[in-house]
Amino acid sequence: LTLPQFVQVMDNFVGEDISLHTVKRLSAFIKREYKQTQEEKIKQREKVHRMSHVAQRKHLLEALFEKWDSKACGSLDLEEVIAVLSTFKGHKGKEALMKAKEELCSRYPKLSKVGKLSPKAFQIFLELIASKFTDNEDETMDNLVSFLTTSVEQRHIKSLQSSARRKWLQDIQKAAETSGTNMEPVYKAVIKALYQDMEAHGGNKTISAYIALLEENQLSPEQGQVLLRYVACTADNAPYILNRVLHRDMKGISFAAIDQGKPIYVPRVQHHGNIHFWSSDHHEEEEKKGSLLVLPLHDAHWRVFGILGLDTLWDQSHTSIFLTHEITFYEGVCHAFSKAYHHICMRENVLQVAVTALDWLYPRTPSIHAVTIYLVEPGTDKNYALCKMITTDNTGQKEIHRSPVVLLREENLLRDYLFKCTDSSEVTLTSIYGEHHIAVPLHDLSRQTLGIFDISIGEHKKLPPQEQKDLQKMLKMAQAACSEILQRFLEEREPTQVLEAERVTNVRHSGILFHRFMLQELRECV
Repeated sequence: LTLPQFVQVMDNFVGEDISLHTVKRLSAFIKREYKQTQEEKIKQREKVHRMSHVAQRKHLLEALFEKWDSKACGSLDLEEVIAVLSTFKGHKGKEALMKAKEELCSRYPKLSKVGKLSPKAFQIFLELIASKFTDNEDETMDNLVSFLTTSVEQRHIKSLQSSARRKWLQDIQKAAETSGTNMEPVYKAVIKALYQDMEAHGGNKTISAYIALLEENQLSPEQGQVLLRYVACTADNAPYILNRVLHRDMKGISFAAIDQGKPIYVPRVQHHGNIHFWSSDHHEEEEKKGSLLVLPLHDAHWRVFGILGLDTLWDQSHTSIFLTHEITFYEGVCHAFSKAYHHICMRENVLQVAVTALDWLYPRTPSIHAVTIYLVEPGTDKNYALCKMITTDNTGQKEIHRSPVVLLREENLLRDYLFKCTDSSEVTLTSIYGEHHIAVPLHDLSRQTLGIFDISIGEHKKLPPQEQKDLQKMLKMAQAACSEILQRFLEEREPTQVLEAERVTNVRHSGILFHRFMLQELRECV
């Protein structure tokens, strides 16, 4: 237990109406009775050392990836990484490298086609290489990281250009982390990053940019099973392109970029012949001039889920082109947008699990007066915020807050129990003006608090036994479902479906996961 967790467990144990004398007696009892054997002390020290070592290595790998990714494109070229690694430990190193590459491409089949390593895939690749040596795996991994760090420092010099670009990419992720489940701030951050880069490094040429996401084509499947819907764009293009739909049988290169999984660049649109022009304000098609770039958006499984497009059709010089360093940065924007987009998708899925869990719980627990669901909005140290996302009354009627109410610790002293619950990641009990609350954390994969169920049980100090049992079951299944969702978004592998309902739809309904875990537990009990 960490210090906040220990304090919270003790606070829950003693309750609210206990005297100071009794607390002192309990403290003296614990000091007197708590004993730890020498073997337990050694195991605890080893565990702490191991956790510290893993955290330090993770930090080194992240720094190594960032240094190697000097152009801030969000990925590394697989063949370039292999070329550097081929000189590690001579012939044995080459054998380990080839085996690890084969295993990596087997685990992530689309990786060999794309030829790019994300930060996660890069870390896994190095771990696979280290595992192929007969030496101590930890020691080999440390040597491998040290070797690569030296090699990369000799090859790359960090530039002011890459520093600025990395800051703009980080702003895209920050927009996702501080906007609840609203995509608009993310779209705005992407457009802003493109404009900032054009002003700083693009010769101030005039660009238009747009994001289109793939959807299932339910209205006219004869035009293709999927379509592209334009969800965001620069202001000049909004009247012509926003919310418009591009079908596969229409003119354009977007679906070619999707099929190939690689950017397509047209330096002179007037010579191409297969460009779809949305704006009717330009001259006739044969007179339109400028460059067009379409980049596919990949998810963590290297599947394409949309496109980022840029053009210079509004540029008066008609000679503007996109340079290599610009295209590389736009690939970084695609990676940052994908990470931000899927972060919000993850939060939406977690909330969907919570809604399904509450639908299951309410008919079984009439003693529960209200439930409020919060998501944690990251900050520095304890300067985080809590976003009120869903409120449910005693009938089970839910209100979903599209523009979430944000709670800050210093402004909500009566809600301090929510922040204690977040800090400790433990259940917190309290009473406010005679109304009893149970705050239960939803954990992420590292057991940090991701969200909170704030459960009001009115004047009752505790629920009836059966209702308490049903509440505990609901919380257990909701946590299992959320962990599964987080694992899916973390791993660059296809998720496993258990129930048929998880297979029959492309947009998998997260609430099904809750019922899947409930069913699996029932099967185990039988």
